[in-house]
Amino acid sequence: MYVPFDNLPEESRIWIYQSSRKFSDAEIVEIENDVKVFLENWSAHGTPLEASFITKYNRFIILAVNQDVQSASGCSIDASVSFIQSLEQKYQVDLLDKMNVTFKTGEHIAHKSLIEFKKMAKEKAVTSNTIVFNNLVNTIEEFNYSWEVPASDSWHSRFF
Repeated sequence: MYVPFDNLPEESRIWIYQSSRKFSDAEIVEIENDVKVFLENWSAHGTPLEASFITKYNRFIILAVNQDVQSASGCSIDASVSFIQSLEQKYQVDLLDKMNVTFKTGEHIAHKSLIEFKKMAKEKAVTSNTIVFNNLVNTIEEFNYSWEVPASDSWHSRFF
């Protein structure tokens, strides 16, 4: 069952999917409609999940579940991944490849392979102060405080 993102507790579990390209505004409207329909029907063992989502920067889809009401099960997580895969096909993008890094370069958001990012770090094209998106955060609270951070404050720090 869909609820507004701001109504979920900070302990709610999240999954972040980053796109290999920026979505158009029209695509975001379509994606948000599709995600809302998916969340209205998302359940774990027949019990509806209290869930929500947000999109950020026309590049990220963040799904969230209030696990105090009902925990996401392996099957429900598989269903969400299948849904994300359908978005990948529909929009011809990568959303599941965890071997990519997204970071800010001024007002622009760049998306590079991990190998390219490491090379950029070696060449000092990005630094430990570069703002990166730490998609390994697991809760809304972590998302709020540890998602957009200097590389030195995330798992990316190992490259500097």
